[in-house]
Amino acid sequence: MQKVLFILLAMLSLTATPARAALNVFACEPEWGALAQELGGDKVTVYSATQALQDVHHVQAKPSLIAKARSANLMVCTGMELEIGWLPMVLRQAGNADVQPGKPGYFEAGNFVRHLEIPQRLDRAEGDIHPQGNPHIQTDPRNIGKVGEALAQRLAEIDSVNAAFYQARHHDFAQRWQDAIKRWEAQAAPLKGIAVVVQHNGFPYMNEWLGLRQVATLEPRPGVEPSSSHLAEVLALLQRQPAKMVIRAAYNDDRASIWLAERAKIPAVVLPFTVGGDDRAKDLFALFDDTVQRLLEANK
Repeated sequence: MQKVLFILLAMLSLTATPARAALNVFACEPEWGALAQELGGDKVTVYSATQALQDVHHVQAKPSLIAKARSANLMVCTGMELEIGWLPMVLRQAGNADVQPGKPGYFEAGNFVRHLEIPQRLDRAEGDIHPQGNPHIQTDPRNIGKVGEALAQRLAEIDSVNAAFYQARHHDFAQRWQDAIKRWEAQAAPLKGIAVVVQHNGFPYMNEWLGLRQVATLEPRPGVEPSSSHLAEVLALLQRQPAKMVIRAAYNDDRASIWLAERAKIPAVVLPFTVGGDDRAKDLFALFDDTVQRLLEANK
């Protein structure tokens, strides 16, 4: 009887043991939040500091962001000074030593991919430039794959108890991701070599991946709205060097791209740019499904 009672008490103590709290992940952009969720599953709780219809260059360090950073175990951001206008203040005000730059809890995706468009000259008169190169690395799914491998390792480092879980999740994700990239590249083959105009210079990684030729940018300088004279110059250029479409991100104001599209008689294409950019781009896989489909439809 005593032995049975001991076993029952032991079982009760096991069931009464509180479950390990989920890792709190603070994602600066939706794509990294989605990636952390893919890799972390139910072992992570993900908070995205920004959303797809928001210009991540211009974010306010609100108390809500500071509060989330204060309780974070892992900060996942693009880096490359994309968040320079708000993240340092959030980190300073949060006072969370675990997620400061240089600590394991601070992760910059830009450290794990090749940078494009590194400026030869730094001059703020040139607009919203980034010394480390164009930071919009998420528009190439191959970059997401590289970041995913590094992020899985970082999750395992911070939460070593669940290291095997993160490794297994990454193995599954990486296989599905590589299969998806092959599918997207096959579907997008007709896009190779076509000329495009972009509103904001946010797509060099996508252009390189798919082989698109960017012939003009509506913003005269990064982050500077185009004047009517600049738009007229772009239109004149297209009369000599036609393009197939004008592309903008979902968060961009649509007036300039629509103006050019109507006069150049080419489609104005709105791309989701990140997870949540439209109703179809609900996760990372759907983001690129939608992106490729929109480009193909405009190229008909």
